[in-house]
Amino acid sequence: GVFMYHHLQQKVRSAEALAQKYRQQQEALSAQLQVVYEHRSRLERSLQKERGEHKKTKEDFLVYKLEAQEALNKEKQDSMNRYGALSSQHKILKNQHEDVKKQLLDLQLQHNSLKLEHRKTLETHSQKYAQLQQEKDTEVTNLQDTIFKLREESKLLRKAHQEVHSQLLSAQ
Repeated sequence: GVFMYHHLQQKVRSAEALAQKYRQQQEALSAQLQVVYEHRSRLERSLQKERGEHKKTKEDFLVYKLEAQEALNKEKQDSMNRYGALSSQHKILKNQHEDVKKQLLDLQLQHNSLKLEHRKTLETHSQKYAQLQQEKDTEVTNLQDTIFKLREESKLLRKAHQEVHSQLLSAQ
């Protein structure tokens, strides 16, 4: 009986030691589990915070994307309007350029025609001038001849007058 009692007591002590060992392991595991739960809790809070920031960032990005798209569309529209205005202005200037080219061509033709007409008129005037100069020279020569003849005649008349005067004086 004693042997049995002693054997049972050893088993009980052994069981208590084992229970004590398991209790310590359980406490260590419990403490580790507590640390894991706290870590998990911090991670979940961090995840929630990250999700909130991600959601806010996503919303901000969508707002930015929408604003950028609107700005791009507005700029595209402005560019199209400017292009249209420049295109119509280019057409107008091109037409004006064509008109000016045509006017220049017409003026060049008119200039050439007037130049030719001027040359002809100048030749005609030169011929008339030469003819008038020749006529004048001829007339001057004729007048000089006439003057010479009249002077000769005047000398003869004076001589005749003097002779008549001398004859009168002699006759008196």
